[in-house]
Formats: sequence, structure tokens, C-alpha cells
Amino acid sequence: MGIYFARQIYFKANRYISKFELEKEYKPNIHYKALHSQAAQQILRSVYESFKSYKELIKAYRKGKIENIPRLPKYRKKGGLALVSYPKQALRLIDGNIRIPLGSQVKCWFGIDSFRLPLPSNIEFDEIRELRILPRNRCFYVELVYKKEIETPSGEPENVLGIDPGLDNWLTCVSNVGTSFIIDGKHIKSMNRWYNKQISTIKQGQAHLKGFWSKDIAAITEKRNRQMRDGINKAARLVIHHCLENQIGRVIFGWNKGGKHEIRLGKKINSEFVPIPTARLKERIAQLCQQYGIEFIETEESYTSKTSFSDG
Repeated sequence: MGIYFARQIYFKANRYISKFELEKEYKPNIHYKALHSQAAQQILRSVYESFKSYKELIKAYRKGKIENIPRLPKYRKKGGLALVSYPKQALRLIDGNIRIPLGSQVKCWFGIDSFRLPLPSNIEFDEIRELRILPRNRCFYVELVYKKEIETPSGEPENVLGIDPGLDNWLTCVSNVGTSFIIDGKHIKSMNRWYNKQISTIKQGQAHLKGFWSKDIAAITEKRNRQMRDGINKAARLVIHHCLENQIGRVIFGWNKGGKHEIRLGKKINSEFVPIPTARLKERIAQLCQQYGIEFIETEESYTSKTSFSDG
């Protein structure tokens, strides 16, 4: 409903919504009251932030800073679900469980005002900053956002690790301290082939149904996503552990900002390459670098591919 109102304001009044306009408009709404007030506010403010981001991207596009024209935030598909987030102030810890409040309207409908989820044993409640409930592939996941201190840098800034992403060799890593290693990408490719084959089999005879989706596809997709997340985390950890063990204080990651779609690949190879989440791996390495006080630099891929540390 927030997207609808914001789009109508944009098209009919030729302006963008203000920060608190949606809350003022929807506060009496029964759907707003079904959510806890702080969770409802977070949702509507995310709509404001998406339109604010669109506004800034349009400015950048008109100045020639980005190539593709930005798209106005769209309506959610029928039956689609959205992320719900709770700030720490809305949460309570009771007998080892996190109490998550619901809205007053839910209490009127069903006689309940909250539900509880167990606190993970590796997280302190006082460290939590936000709780998110994320719908994905017909399942619900809980994300806990918590503060983590950045460790004191232990590496030397002049010790550098260069990383080139690829296909069979997912990451080729070479340092200027005499170390090198390769993270194999064949297993990731194999998982993608299995996924694509399974999806193709399920969709046979359903080509006439636009956006066809099923429980089987959701289950297979979620399995594939978990496998990819696991592969990303393990690969990123290998990179960081190598840096820590060898006193490396800087990581240079070669990256084609236009994306791998720009590379002229065969049809078969391209179908394997595009789904490989190398961008997510890059982001995860950057996150871990920040956590461990290692400088992360993203540069044009051709630089790391064509330049060696001995070139001077």
C-alpha cells in the first residue's frame, strides 16, 4: 500500500513523498495496526528510502554518472511478501527466547500479542540491533543484526593479495610475499548445472504459464541458495585466513563493473557463469576485510589480470 501511495504522489502531484508522509497517511489503516508500530514504521520508511534512492539515481543518470536509466519502484506481485524488521527497542528476552510483538489488531483478531523465537547460543541479546523476518521461497527466515567490533589490523599495508575471479578457477589469488592459491569453481558450476536441469525438467509443458512457480521449484531454489551461501562463506574465509596467516594488509580484487554479461561466452558457458554469485563473494570478502582491518580495493579486472607484482 505504501508503494501505491508513493507512486500516485509521484505521477499525479509530480513530487516525491516526504519521510513521515506514509506513516501519517496509513496510521489509521487496519493493516498498519496489524503490525507492531515500530515494525510498520520500518516498512513504510523503507518505501521512502527506495524512492529517495531512485531520486538520487535519476540525478546521477542525468549527469552521465550511470549508463542505465533507473526504474521507479514497482508494486509487489500479487501474493508477494515483504521483509519485516524490528528495532532492538521492540524486542524483549524472556527465558532465553526473543519476544516479538504483534499489532493491536492481531490481538483483537486472534487474542495474541506476540510470539517467541529462541535466541541463538552464539549471540548475546545485548548485542542485537535489529531483527528481520525474511520471506524467501515459501519459507521464513530470521536475520539478527548485531554489532561486531573491528579487530586491530595485524597485517602490513605493503603486503598485498591480488584476486582474479573466473570460471573453473573461481578465484586465483597471488600475493607479493611469495604465496598463491586457487579456489576451485568447478563444484559451484556443477551445482548450477544440477539446478538448471531440475528447473528445466519441472517447467516442461508449463512454458505458456508466465512466471510459473511451484513448491518443488521453491524447494530446489532454496537448496541451491543455501549451497551458494555456504560456498561463498567458505571461499571468503579461505581468503581472509590466508591474509591473516601471511600478514597481508591489503586485498585488490579485479572486477568488471559491467558484469560478466559483457564477456563473449558460448551459450553453454554463459548459462553456467551468470548464476555464479561472484559479486556476492566479492562483497563477503570486503565485509570480512573490514572486520579484520584489512584494506579492500576493487579495481578493473584487466589490471590484476595483466599486471604482476614484479612489474614495479
